[in-house]
Amino acid sequence: MERNRELGFRMAKKSHSSTHSRSHQTIVPSRSNTSAEFSIKEQRTEDWEGDSPNFPSVIGTCPDMCPAKERAQRERLGDLSVFERLNGNPRRTSPSLAVRKFCRTISAMHMQASDIRPLEVLQDTLTYLFNLLDSSKYPFEVVHDFVFDRTRAIRQDLSMQNIINDQAIHMYEEMVKFHIISLHKLPRFSSNPSISSLHFLNMEQLMKSLVSLYNLYDINRMSNSINKNEAEFYSFYVLLHLGSNSQSMGESLSLWFRRLASTIVKSKEMCFARAVLRFFRMGNYKSFFSTVAAEASNLQFFLIEPFINEWLQASTIPISAPL
Repeated sequence: MERNRELGFRMAKKSHSSTHSRSHQTIVPSRSNTSAEFSIKEQRTEDWEGDSPNFPSVIGTCPDMCPAKERAQRERLGDLSVFERLNGNPRRTSPSLAVRKFCRTISAMHMQASDIRPLEVLQDTLTYLFNLLDSSKYPFEVVHDFVFDRTRAIRQDLSMQNIINDQAIHMYEEMVKFHIISLHKLPRFSSNPSISSLHFLNMEQLMKSLVSLYNLYDINRMSNSINKNEAEFYSFYVLLHLGSNSQSMGESLSLWFRRLASTIVKSKEMCFARAVLRFFRMGNYKSFFSTVAAEASNLQFFLIEPFINEWLQASTIPISAPL
């Protein structure tokens, strides 16, 4: 099944909303292959992968995409991506090229404000990274690998500063889009023999980005209103239940739906996702494909596409059979 639709990355204008933090209960997924398995736990910072999620709140002051100290260290070690090298020199970079790397073992106790990028710098960095996706100089998997790592570092900086305003929501939405579009592009354009590993890691970060985004939606929800993109982004969780590896070992979908706002459950995006999942599980080929073709957004289709391929490969139905 082919659809010649590509999605661009459009960054919204910067906002200057204030940040705040709040303790609450939320839905947190566990990862297993391409499945979407959720259980109820106390909220934790999903994107913090350092020594403790209970780090002190700090306001970053780093003016560049990469802190000066990290730039100097990586120049000494020759640890520069091809996108960061000044005139191709593996030991020279500049503030306009270097982007902070993700560090799993970073210690919050020893972080200084000068090592952390404030919100506006993070927004500019994200825009810079997504502009690289239009590059034709390198294979997509090379660009993906760089953007994949650097967006993790952006999420880490957002988490360390407890930035949870509307601008943070928009940034997380854009990062979720990146992982979904990568899901679509990696199998199509990659010649890397480790494509299954790339796919798994991309799916893992998609799930982490989604759960953090859901937390932000929950924190920022006022009265009974929802974010303009909330319904579609919640529908992604339902679509991730497609396929042979999607049996939930945590909270069931029926319980998960009960925790959603009624406006989300009744939205056209969620009704579409539920109908597609139902047709898929029933083996109703005609209704499944006709509904996807008529109603799926670009992002929804990119999520469904791998499961369509899996289904067709495993199916005994001839490809020429009428739908």
